Amino acid sequence: MDLAPILAAAGVPLVGWSTHGTWLYRRLATARRDPLTGLHTRDGFTARAERLIRSHPERTTVLLVDLDDFKAVNDTHGHAAGDTVLVATAARLSTWCGSHGLAARLGGDEFAVVVLDATAERLELLNAALTKQMSLVDQQIPVGASVGVCHLADLPVPSLTDALAAADRDMYSHKPDGRTSRRR
Repeated sequence: MDLAPILAAAGVPLVGWSTHGTWLYRRLATARRDPLTGLHTRDGFTARAERLIRSHPERTTVLLVDLDDFKAVNDTHGHAAGDTVLVATAARLSTWCGSHGLAARLGGDEFAVVVLDATAERLELLNAALTKQMSLVDQQIPVGASVGVCHLADLPVPSLTDALAAADRDMYSHKPDGRTSRRR
């Protein structure tokens, strides 16, 4: 009995399934990335952050970052300038995290970070990077950011949800206008 025709016939669906699986994987990976900044979205961030927390709860820190007066940047300099600020902020966060964490854009001008070994000195470096003026064509755009920090070791039960809530409270306590609740 010649098996070649049977194997060839079986190979066609296998190639199709493999191609379809690869296509689905790429679509899912793309859906978990913000198209403007290239950072993870909330879904992509959550899965990876929870893995990092489970692996190193005593060394993990969760941060929330909100750009101060971002609406003024868009209103004064235009949405292209706002996009430039978002992309630059994403790059600064990614650089700061390095291989010891990950950053995500949660939406609008709000970012989340989970990182290992966030010392006070490292947090100061992040703050300096986030408040550095940005150049756009022939003008300097002032940038400010409020950063909320939660060290998981400070929580009774280390969970991403509780850490994000604590970082959110901390972030709003640092807002320049004293705003303590979110406007939606």
